[in-house]
Order: sequence, then C-alpha cells, then structure tokens
Amino acid sequence: MSQAINTTKESAYKKWIIVLSIAIPLAVAILFGVNLRKLGVDVEPFTFLPPIYAFINGLTAFILIAAVVSIKNGKRKLHENLMKVAIGLSTLFLVLYVAYHMTSDSTIFGDANHDGILQESESLALGFTKYVYYFILISHILLSIIIIPFVLFTYLRAILGKFADHKKLARIAFPLWLYVAITGVVVYFMISPFYA
Repeated sequence: MSQAINTTKESAYKKWIIVLSIAIPLAVAILFGVNLRKLGVDVEPFTFLPPIYAFINGLTAFILIAAVVSIKNGKRKLHENLMKVAIGLSTLFLVLYVAYHMTSDSTIFGDANHDGILQESESLALGFTKYVYYFILISHILLSIIIIPFVLFTYLRAILGKFADHKKLARIAFPLWLYVAITGVVVYFMISPFYA
C-alpha cells in the first residue's frame, strides 16, 4: 500500500517538475520582453538590482560548494538545509532578474557611450572580449534552462529517500548549477562598465 502511494506521489511530482521546467523559462522569456515603462506604467527603473542578483549568484555558488562539502563529511541535515537555501537563492535571483528587465532598458555589452547602440568603433574596441562575453552569456542562459529539471529531479529523489539515484543525478546537476551561478557573476562584472 505504502509503495503504491509513493509511486503515485512520485508520478505527480514528476508531472509538476516537467510543467515547471517548461513554464519557468517560457515565463521568463515572455516577461523579459515586457518593459513596463515602455507600456506607459509609471515605475522607476530597478537599476540597483544587477549587483544584488550578481551577489546572490555568488552566494549560491558558495552555498553549493558548502553543501557538497557537508554531505562528504556526513552532515546530511546541513546538506539538506544548504540545498534548500540554494534553491531559494536561485528563485530570488530569478525574480530580481525579471524585475530588473521589466523596469529597465537592456544594457548592450560594449556600449561605452550608453546611447543604446553598439557602434562599429565600440565593437572594434572590444576585440576578442566580445566573443568571450557572448560565449559565457549564451552558455549561462542555456544551462540555466537545462538545470531546472536537473535540480528539481535531484531534490525529488532526496525527498523520496532514493539517495543512490539522488547522488547519481547530483553528480550532473552540481557542476552545471555551479557553472550557472559562477558565470552569472562573471557576466555581471563583464557588462557592469556599460550600465548607464
């Protein structure tokens, strides 16, 4: 009886994970394209947010490393709590990121004179750096989408007590999530000189 209940619960969780893994990136993409100020809403741009969500990314990376260290030292409860914090921080990052883009104009990498246009001279001044920036940015965005189901399924396996399966999936999820968190900070530092 208990096994049947667990299987039903697991099936329901899996459906929610699939829904969330599709809905979150879609919602972010849609909201990313909505600028409240351009729609006539009288709202101050949240230009103070980028360093805050960059800090949150950095803190997430630190928490993820601490969580791995804690489980390797047999501190399961600490590991569990740290992972909950990491998930919470990533959720907070997402909310702040969307809030920034819904109230502020996007910053163009290399736009040194802050006119919203990347002129040829500005592009040339970037040199090879622009390729590094766009590689990091694109890989960060793609992996931030891919990581959602990995994190949620890894968490689900822990909740269900399937620790062997949890550990197998965590070996994939951890480096991807860590990369996303670290590159979020790198992207911020690379683009921050071009914020208006």
